[in-house]
Amino acid sequence: MTDPDNINTKATDTETDSLIRQQADAQQVSIKAWTQKLLVVLLCIASFYGGWKSYESYMVNECAIHGGQMVEGQRTLLCQLP
Repeated sequence: MTDPDNINTKATDTETDSLIRQQADAQQVSIKAWTQKLLVVLLCIASFYGGWKSYESYMVNECAIHGGQMVEGQRTLLCQLP
């Protein structure tokens, strides 16, 4: 049995190295999580923009099919039918 007064409270070199590695791993996971979140945000923005342009193209085609002409407003596209 060990004497409770004789317990070594100092960390050994291997324990210190292990703690340093765990902290470094935690930082790498944190950085990886942030880069993944940033990638998701960028993909959402790209998807939104692609959908918006696709809808705009669809509306221009619909206007042309019905014999209209696209007129550019200040912030909108208008379809003028004859």
